Amino acid sequence: MNRNLETCIHLIRKSKNMVVLSGAGISTESGIKDFRSKTGVYQQAPEYILSLDYFYQHPDKFYQFAIEHLYHPDAIPNRGHEILAKWEEQGKVQHIITQNIDGLHQKAGSQNIIEFHGTMKTASCLNCGKIYPTEEMVSRKQTMEDFYVCSYCKTKRERDRYIKPDVVLFGDTGDWFSMEGFNTIIQLIDQADCIIVLGTSLKVTPFSTFPQHRRKGVPLIIINMGDTPYDHTDGAYIIQEMIGITLSHIDENLS
Repeated sequence: MNRNLETCIHLIRKSKNMVVLSGAGISTESGIKDFRSKTGVYQQAPEYILSLDYFYQHPDKFYQFAIEHLYHPDAIPNRGHEILAKWEEQGKVQHIITQNIDGLHQKAGSQNIIEFHGTMKTASCLNCGKIYPTEEMVSRKQTMEDFYVCSYCKTKRERDRYIKPDVVLFGDTGDWFSMEGFNTIIQLIDQADCIIVLGTSLKVTPFSTFPQHRRKGVPLIIINMGDTPYDHTDGAYIIQEMIGITLSHIDENLS
């Protein structure tokens, strides 16, 4: 057995307050494309399409791209998601902080989730805040010309009534991008007795800064197919294998 894997089993076995940081790599095992790999979303179109500026300039084209590439209502959780939900039920995992917008952690049964980059499950009017389920936006797109304009509020400028998916775009800020939000996350990291990173290269700020806030001596387990900036830091244990297989192996050896 890989020595790092053996150590990780021991660390997770004794842990009672783990915080998980998850990224696209856990969802690719459910058939959802990541963004930056050779087969990722950004190979289909430039990065700026997922910017707030582009959304305002071309809301119709933006929705076409988002529905096609970011909305996966039929995707189902994989073994990795299921094991995290099981560990939460057992009291080992206290929180999942995810970059993912697909809702698969929730579908698997996890409860304590911070969707740091938002969700594709809903969209909201930028003026009145009315929430539209994304399936309703898909239906509106098929039946209405200005489907992205809120039907419930009246303001002089039409673009003030645009309905934006509840995801964090480039040039955008999400619900957790506040002093209060950051402090909540930093406190969770600081209280953890083990940090597990799953399927993220930890290169996109500010998400990438979170492991820096763990207490001295707290282990950092990174299961990711690529390198991360934390691979050579003290207390880091690196496993470059598939997440579902690795977590399954760990789970089988916990008892």
